Amino acid sequence: MDNRTHRIVIWLPVIVVAAIAAGIFLGVRLQTRKQLLTRTMFLNNANKIGSILNLVEKNYVDTVDSKKMIETAIPEILKQLDPHTVYIPAKDMQEVGEEMSGNFSGIGVQFSIQNDTIMVIDVISGGPSQKLGIRAGDRIVRVNDSIMAGVKVTNDKVLKKLRGVQGTHVKVGIARKGFGDLISFDITRGEIPLYSIDVSYMINANTGFIKVGRFAEKTYEEFMAGMEKLDKAGATQLIIDLRGNPGGYLGAVIKMVSEFLNVEELVVYTEGRTQPKRSFNAEKTGAFFGKKVVVLVDEYSASASEIFAGAIQDNDRGTIIGRRTFGKGLVQEQVPFYDGSAIRLTVARYYTPAGRCIQKSYKNGLDDYYGDLKRRYAHGELEQKDSIKYADTHKYYTRNKRVVYGGGGIMPDIFVAADTSGMSPYYSKVVMKGLVYQYAFDYSDKNRAELGKLKTGKEFEEYLLKHKILSLFTEYSAKQGIASDAKSLALSGKIIEAQLMAYIARNIIGEVGFYSVISKIDATLLEAIKALDTRNKLVESN
Repeated sequence: MDNRTHRIVIWLPVIVVAAIAAGIFLGVRLQTRKQLLTRTMFLNNANKIGSILNLVEKNYVDTVDSKKMIETAIPEILKQLDPHTVYIPAKDMQEVGEEMSGNFSGIGVQFSIQNDTIMVIDVISGGPSQKLGIRAGDRIVRVNDSIMAGVKVTNDKVLKKLRGVQGTHVKVGIARKGFGDLISFDITRGEIPLYSIDVSYMINANTGFIKVGRFAEKTYEEFMAGMEKLDKAGATQLIIDLRGNPGGYLGAVIKMVSEFLNVEELVVYTEGRTQPKRSFNAEKTGAFFGKKVVVLVDEYSASASEIFAGAIQDNDRGTIIGRRTFGKGLVQEQVPFYDGSAIRLTVARYYTPAGRCIQKSYKNGLDDYYGDLKRRYAHGELEQKDSIKYADTHKYYTRNKRVVYGGGGIMPDIFVAADTSGMSPYYSKVVMKGLVYQYAFDYSDKNRAELGKLKTGKEFEEYLLKHKILSLFTEYSAKQGIASDAKSLALSGKIIEAQLMAYIARNIIGEVGFYSVISKIDATLLEAIKALDTRNKLVESN
C-alpha cells in the first residue's frame, strides 16, 4: 500500500461522516424552508396571486420584472369573466379618455396613406392646420426630423408624430403641386374635436337624415344642433342611422332618445347581482315626440345604439329597419388604480322597456362570442330573416302589445338583407387592392380646381357621369393588372360607379356629398324612405 492509498483509507471514514452530516444539515434546512414556504402560502391563501408574486420575487432563480408580470396577468384573469370587462393600461388611458370626451390635441387634418405617402384628405375647420394654410391634397413628407414618405409609414406612426400635448409644436414639410421644394410649417397643436354626428341633411322635401357614429360626451349637443338644422329645413320625418355605431356613453343616449318619448316613458333599466334595478325615464315630453321616426341598425350596432333602438321599438315610437344588432348589453363601471390604469368592470345588464335583455350569451367563451357574427353569416341570418335563431324565444310586448323577442340584440321591424347581389370576381379584386378609393383620391387630386366648382352631390353625379368615371376607372384598374369584363360590370358596375362618385364628392365637399350620392345604392336607406312613404299614404287614406 503506497502513501497516497494509505491517506485515502485513513480519511475515508471522516469524509463519509462529514457528507452524512452535511446531508442531514442540508435536508433539515431545506425541510425547514419548505415548511416555512408552505406556512407562508397557507397564511396568505386569501390572496394567492399576491403570494405567488411575492414568492417569485424573493426566491426565483433569475431576476424578474414584477410589473410586467402583473400587467400581463390582469387581462388573462379578466378573460374568465365576460367579454367586456377589460383592463386599460395607463399608457392607453389618454387615448380612451379622448375617444369618450370627444377631443384630442393635434394639428387638425384628416389623412389617408396612399402609395406610402401621407395625403391630406381634409383640414378641420378652425383647426391649427387650416389657420396656417395647409389644405386638402397636400402631402406630409416630413415631421420634425423624420422622413414620412417611402418608409412603410402606418396610421399609428403618423398619429404618434402629429398628436401631442396642446400648445406644443410640430414642424411638418409639405409637398404641394406647383411647388418644387417642400413648404415648411411650424404648427402649434390645439384641441381637435372628434365629432359624433357624421352628417345631417335633407333627403327630400320633408325627410331629414342624421347619422350618429358613436355616443360620446358631446353627442347630445351635436345631435340637437343637427336636428335644429333639419327642423329649419322643414323635416317632418326623420331617419336616424345607427349602423356601425359601437355605442358609448349611457348619459348621451338617454338624453337623445328621450327627445322622441313622452314624459315618464321608460328608456332602459339596469340590474345586476349586487346592483338593484335602476330605471331611466324621459324627464319631459321630448322636442321631437310628434315626428315620424325610422332607425337604421345592423349587426355592428351595439350597446348605446341598441338602447336607443330598443326604447323606440318598445315604446312604439318608430320603426326599426335593418338587421339584428350586435347584442352588447353589459353595464361597466371604471375603477381607477394609483398608477393611472383602470379596470372597466361589468356590474349589471341593460334591459329594454319591455324587459328584454340586450346582451347575447357569452357562456361558451370569448372565441365563441366574437365568432357570433361569422356564424350568423354562415347560417344565412344576414340574408334571410327566417334563419334567425334566438337563444330566448320568450315573448315580450311593446306598449301597443306587439310581440318582440329577446335573446340578444334588437331585431328590426323591417328586415333588410345584406346586399350581395352586386358581387363579382372583378369587384372583389379591385376592393381587395383598394383601387376604388385610391382612384377616387387621385381623380379628386388631379381635378380639384374643376371639381371645386360643384356644390351638391347631384352636381357631382351629373359631372362624373358625363365624364364617364366608370370607364376611366376600368382603364386604371387594367393598368394595375385587373382587367374588367362585361359580365362583372353588369353585376358590379353600378356599385363601383356610385362608390367612385361618392368618394370623390366626399374628398371635395365632405360627408354630405358622400351620403347624398351613396344613398342611391343603399338598400336599407331606400327601404326606410319607402316605409315612411307607405305610412304617409296610410295616414292620408284614413
